[in-house]
Amino acid sequence: MATPPEYEIITVPAVGQPGREELRQQCYDVRIDVFHHEQGFPFDTEIDEYDEEATHILLRVLPSHKPVGTIRCVKLKEYYKLTRLAVLKDYRQYRFGRTLVESLHAFVRADARASAATLGEPGVVKVAAHSQIPVKGFYGRWVLALWVFLRLSRTAAHAIDTRDTDRFGYVPEGDEFDEDGAPHQKMVLRLALSD
Repeated sequence: MATPPEYEIITVPAVGQPGREELRQQCYDVRIDVFHHEQGFPFDTEIDEYDEEATHILLRVLPSHKPVGTIRCVKLKEYYKLTRLAVLKDYRQYRFGRTLVESLHAFVRADARASAATLGEPGVVKVAAHSQIPVKGFYGRWVLALWVFLRLSRTAAHAIDTRDTDRFGYVPEGDEFDEDGAPHQKMVLRLALSD
C-alpha cells in the first residue's frame, strides 16, 4: 500500500449548526463524482430523503482540504445504516474506505451511548449495510485476496484491496435481493459500545 497523504476526518455538523451546508455539499460532490460521473447512476437519485437528517462524515486530504471520501450514517428505528461510502478514484489506494467505516463505527458508538440506544441488546448496537454480493468479504469475517468493488446501498463505491488482514465482522442477514439492478446482501454488525 502506498503511504497515504495526511488527511482529516470531519463529522458534518448537525442540522441547523454552522458549517453544515458547505461540508455536506463537499460530501455530495464526492458522491456525485463517484456514483454519477464514474459509475453512471442517474444524477437525480443521488440525494435522497435520508440526506437531510443523516450524519455525514467527510475525509479531506491536507494541506489542501480537498474532499476525497465520504460515508453516511442513517439512524433508523431498529439500527444504524451505513450508506453512501465513496472515495475518489485517485485516492482508493490509501484504503480510505476502511478509515471512513471505522469513523462511522466510532460515531455510532458515541451516538448510541449518548442516547442510551442499544436498539435491543444491552452494550451492543446493530449496524447494517447493503453489500454487493461479490464484496461481502470487505465487511465480513473472511479474507479474500483480490481487488473488488464495494457496493453500498445502490452503487459501486470504490475499489478495495481485501488483502487487509482483518474485516469488520459483519455477517449476512436474510436472503439476497435486487437493489437497482444488482444483487445485494444485507450485512449486519453487532457493534459493541465499548471501544
